[in-house]
Amino acid sequence: MFFRELYNEPLAQASYFVGCQATGEAVVIDPNRDVEQYQRLAAEHGFRLVAVTETHIHADFVSGARELATLTGARLLLSGAGPADWRYDYAAEAGAELLVDGSSFTIGKLEFRALHTPGHTPEHLSLVLIDHARAPEPVGIFTGDLLFVGDVGRPDLLERAVGIGGAAEAGARFLFRSLKRLASLPDYVQVWPGHGAGSACGRALGAMPQTTLGYERRFNWAFQIQDEDEFIRAVLEGQPESPPYFAVMKRVNKHGPPLVASLGPIGKLDLQRLRAVLGQWVVVDARRAEDYARGHIPGTINLPFNRSFVAWAGWLLPYDRPIGLIIGEDAAERAVKDLRLIGLDCVEGFWTPTVLDEWRASGLELKTVARLGVDRARELIAKGEVHVLDVRRPDERARGHIPGSLHVPLAELIKGEANLPADRPLLVHCQTGARSALAVGLLSARGMRDLIDLEGGFSAWEKDEVAAGAR
Repeated sequence: MFFRELYNEPLAQASYFVGCQATGEAVVIDPNRDVEQYQRLAAEHGFRLVAVTETHIHADFVSGARELATLTGARLLLSGAGPADWRYDYAAEAGAELLVDGSSFTIGKLEFRALHTPGHTPEHLSLVLIDHARAPEPVGIFTGDLLFVGDVGRPDLLERAVGIGGAAEAGARFLFRSLKRLASLPDYVQVWPGHGAGSACGRALGAMPQTTLGYERRFNWAFQIQDEDEFIRAVLEGQPESPPYFAVMKRVNKHGPPLVASLGPIGKLDLQRLRAVLGQWVVVDARRAEDYARGHIPGTINLPFNRSFVAWAGWLLPYDRPIGLIIGEDAAERAVKDLRLIGLDCVEGFWTPTVLDEWRASGLELKTVARLGVDRARELIAKGEVHVLDVRRPDERARGHIPGSLHVPLAELIKGEANLPADRPLLVHCQTGARSALAVGLLSARGMRDLIDLEGGFSAWEKDEVAAGAR
């Protein structure tokens, strides 16, 4: 057996390439939209891709299953389990074969058996792998978003993200029973989950790439609770707010995502075009937060092109307006590819950072954002010269906050419903400085003035307090 996990760090998402070396056939499980990586792996190792499948209708990225099957001619295998109103609408059109509980398919000497394991979603499947070239017993199970390292999939997304009333408690009940189904498998069975640490599809996922059923039964909190009602309370408590793009992903993956091949490339744009579209497009300045603070084009928002780019794009960027990027030419293609991973297909073009020089040369001014250290921030607060805005999560604020500060979590600020004072400068902070920079960029794009970003966030504030106490 040939086995590779392909892990996408920004999405904290795992897909799997499994091949039978005896026949040269292979299957991809839970592919994302970057389908070239799977084709490249097949070519490098001499495999022929004959099947593509996925465990469920994903909420956090656009599935690449349909595209990969179309490009390679592989069989498309999708879940046909669960209620009729939550199945793949495009399955028949795409010629997909439907898997239900007890279904199986083979890739050479490898057998994959489907278990219907609802809870995270109603149609969710887990795939048990048997390598008949070695033994008639299971070697592992692809658990998708049912079971993670140290955690389980959240059952509340259909209610929170899609708006289906009562789905959270019903999902939690199904999740409890699906986990019990795994009792029929031996402890040595390897677990290959769909996500790792950092994913919003669970509450506290572990960083190990895989685990075993025996280890999880012994140490995963979910297996320690034997009472169903107690489990429901525990699994629903403290789940983080789901990013707004999750609802879009559910619809896209249910109805059938458009093929990336039909979208085409994007091009470099000029200053005249930028001036024409400001206020109509969402123009993203993808430079570092400190560069944006030193000078940016009014009306642009700051979303640095780093590891968190995709995650925050799903919070900040709309699906119903054109998007333009200010980004280095060498990074533009990669950024567009990353945005397409979550269905943001409306990027119309990009400008390189030299457009800021052209903007100034044409007689227009750049906007700046003040960035202050803790010492200077304390002085302004003591004199009552600023309002303080805390954009952290409620659980973070509960562990400590700046006295007298306003609290609007970034997730709420993004919705644009907060009434913020404008009579004094607004000092914005988060825990370490990353989210406050996003918040400042967002508020700046909305026309707010006199914004100040607290460098180092509340962590720097606490360290300063500790140091002051030691003096």
